[in-house]
Order: sequence, then structure tokens, then C-alpha cells
Amino acid sequence: MTFALRAKNELARRPFGDSCCQAAELAAFVRLNGTVQISGKHITLNVVTSNAATARRLFSLFKQLFHFAPELLVRRRNRPRKNNVYLVRIAKADRVREVLSVLGLIQDGLPAQGIDPAFRENKCCRRAYLRGAFLAAGSVSNPEHSYHLEIYTDYRQHAEDLAALLETFGISVKITRRKNGHLLYLKDSEQIVEFLNVIGAHSALLAFENVRILKDMRNRVNRLVNFETANVGKTVAAAVRQVEAIRLIERRIGLDALPPSLRELARLRLQHPEASLQELGEMLDPPLGKSGVNHRMRRLEKLSRTLLAEKREAK
Repeated sequence: MTFALRAKNELARRPFGDSCCQAAELAAFVRLNGTVQISGKHITLNVVTSNAATARRLFSLFKQLFHFAPELLVRRRNRPRKNNVYLVRIAKADRVREVLSVLGLIQDGLPAQGIDPAFRENKCCRRAYLRGAFLAAGSVSNPEHSYHLEIYTDYRQHAEDLAALLETFGISVKITRRKNGHLLYLKDSEQIVEFLNVIGAHSALLAFENVRILKDMRNRVNRLVNFETANVGKTVAAAVRQVEAIRLIERRIGLDALPPSLRELARLRLQHPEASLQELGEMLDPPLGKSGVNHRMRRLEKLSRTLLAEKREAK
């Protein structure tokens, strides 16, 4: 299973949230993966995906938001390594018009190219819209190989509106032409981590962070020519664990919430992940011995475990 598919499966299991967020997520998905067929007086809306979990989520979103069950069809592929295609279909003209209107996909009887202003007002709806866009037309590479996340859309206006949504979360995306449409992409690992956080792919975020930290540590270790080989594995593992703990604290409560002694050590560890405890102690003001540094690190790790446990209980 690819990293992108794991992330999408995680998102497909998320709670739906309020009706405004359901509409925002569904609007993004229909915009990017939906087609309207008109034949005489018959109007049909088809929404496709190759992900079974996403198809179930689409079906449930339609049912919960509009109080009717669309058709769910499966087109099976006989060729190896080809996923089945799942088709969510609404075949009644009045229901199609209702869906397109509620989701802000038509304006004055014509297809809307941008994002409905209603989905830009609240942060929860902006998150939901971006989640729907990623589920529909997004991908993220395995961080072991490269840092790359992208979303494809047909319309330039829609691409610019998506970029504007991302900017509200401090994420600067690039846009390029791709075939007949436009591709939004990120290559900065920090920005990809923030995007995964925004859309709620927290397990994927942690997996991405673990790989990123390990890769960074490997690169740093390779440059430390005087580092004792026998202690590399143990030191790197401890440093990775400490960095993970501090980053979790930073995300949950911020380093400024720490006591000054712990805050100074936490920032030094982030700045110098390759440093030994003794070296960190020498950087402190006033300097501190290895045992004292170790004691403070244990306090930081204990706090991170407490915060993680509180987060799980809150769910």
C-alpha cells in the first residue's frame, strides 16, 4: 500500500463534522471527480474514485447531508495492478440540481469555477474542503524517496482559490500547468507536514515526521567524522526520540509554555539533534552536567507522553 493510499484511508475514517464541513468536503470532491451528464430532460451526476474507503465515505456524506442514498456501482478491472472503479451516481434531475446548488457548483445556471465563499469563511470548512480536494485529486509521495505532495484541478480559478485557502494556514503552494489543467504542489517537508495536519491525517503526519527525522539524522551523522561508531545507533535513537517528544510538545502547547530551563534545552535539541547530552549541557547558560541534562530530557519526554495520552482520551 502506498503512503498516499494509507493517508487517504485514514481520512476516509474521520468523523464527518458539522453539516457545513460535510458540504465543503463533498463540494471539493464533486468539483474534482464529478461529471454531469445531460440527455434531454435527464440529468445524472457521477462521482468516481478508485478507493473503496473513499467511495463509502462519499456515499455516507450524500446520505447524511441530503437524506437520500445515491447509487453505488463497482466497475471491476481484470488487469493486474489496476484498482476497481467506484461510481457514486445520482440519476434524478431534481436531486442533481439540489446537490449542485447546495455545494455551490453552479452560479446563475452555469458551472462555477471557483470555491463558494461559504466554504472559505470558517477554518473548519476550509480544512474540510482541502481534505475533500486531497481525497479526490491529491497524492503524496513516500517520504523515504522524496518530498512531494500535489493536487490536480482543471480550472485555473479553482487552483488559485485552493492556494488562497492554503495560505490561510501558512502553506505556500506552487501552481504549474499540467496537460489540460493545473497542478498545485509542495516540495518542502515542513509544508507537507503542516498540510497533513490541516486535513487531519495525523497518523500519516507522524509516519512522515519519523522518516524525515531519521533521514535528517542519518545525513547529520554521516558528516560527524569524529563520532564514535559504536555509539551512533544508541545516540541517534535517543536523539530521534527526544526530537519527536519536543515536536509533539511544540504542536500541542508550544515551547513557550515550558519552564525556562526546559524551554532552553528543548530549543537546543531541535537546533542540534546530533549533539550528545554532554555537548548540550555545555551549550546551556549556565552549563549543566550530563546527568542534569538527562534529567531534564526525561521530564520533556514524560510531558510529551502525558500530552499524547490526553489527546487520545479526548478522541
